[in-house]
Amino acid sequence: MTTHTIHPHHEHVHGAGCGHVAFQHGDHTDYVHDGHIHREHEGHWDECETSAHTLAEDHGDHVHGLGCGHVAVPHGDHVDHIHHGHRHAADHGHYDEH
Repeated sequence: MTTHTIHPHHEHVHGAGCGHVAFQHGDHTDYVHDGHIHREHEGHWDECETSAHTLAEDHGDHVHGLGCGHVAVPHGDHVDHIHHGHRHAADHGHYDEH
C-alpha cells in the first residue's frame, strides 16, 4: 500500500533533464528530491512511500552496492537500488520492495 501524503510547497518542475534522479514506479514516475521520493498526482506532489513490508523477487547471487550497475537512490537511512523496474533495499538477508 502507498500512502497519500501531499508534499506541500513544491515549486520545482520535474521532467527530463531537471537534474533529479527519476525512475518508473508502476504507472508513474518518481523523483528523488531533497532526500525524499515523490510523484505528481492530480495537480500536486505526493510523497511516494509504501507502508507495507513486501519481499522483493529472488536476486540469486547479485548483491547491490557501490558499482553494482544499478541506479542508487538515497532513501532515509539507507540506499535503495533500481533493479528490473523495481526500487528495493537490503533488509536482514533479503530485499524489500519500496
